[in-house]
Amino acid sequence: MVIKVYISGMSGSKEVKKRQQRVSMIMDSKHIPYTIIDITEPGQEAEKDFMQKNSEHNGSTISDPTPRHPLPPQLFNDSEYCGDYDDFDLANEIDNLEVFLKLEAPKPVEVSPADEQQKNGQNEPEEGGDQVTATEEADDENKENKTEEGANEDDVSGKLVDTDDPMLAEQEQEE
Repeated sequence: MVIKVYISGMSGSKEVKKRQQRVSMIMDSKHIPYTIIDITEPGQEAEKDFMQKNSEHNGSTISDPTPRHPLPPQLFNDSEYCGDYDDFDLANEIDNLEVFLKLEAPKPVEVSPADEQQKNGQNEPEEGGDQVTATEEADDENKENKTEEGANEDDVSGKLVDTDDPMLAEQEQEE
């Protein structure tokens, strides 16, 4: 399997030149072997015809949104069409370039139950670990609230004195 990148070495469009350079740069950076076919070189008329007949997208640009013929760069895996620059750029952005270039089949995403729970914000308790449960947290909070409410403790009896209720305060003092 050979990745073929059809380019135009004599393009007058700066946008086409930049796109061709970007494809080459990305392919080089990802260490993907490819062959550049310059359709403007003498003797490449058959390759140019092949590219134009087998390209499914025209590679529209800002300056030419509906070109008569497919504009380079066009990408093929041997004789199987992969896509134009826009398709290539999208595949690169979503980190799916190998699938786009038909170098490997799409892999099904396998998610383990532990990964799924972590993605949902749920954590599994670790074995032997001390993990505080929601019930324990609520109990701790209730204890704090009681001590704050009953800050006036009778030192002798250890009972809480409710200073808001005068009757209870009197009973406590009598005891």
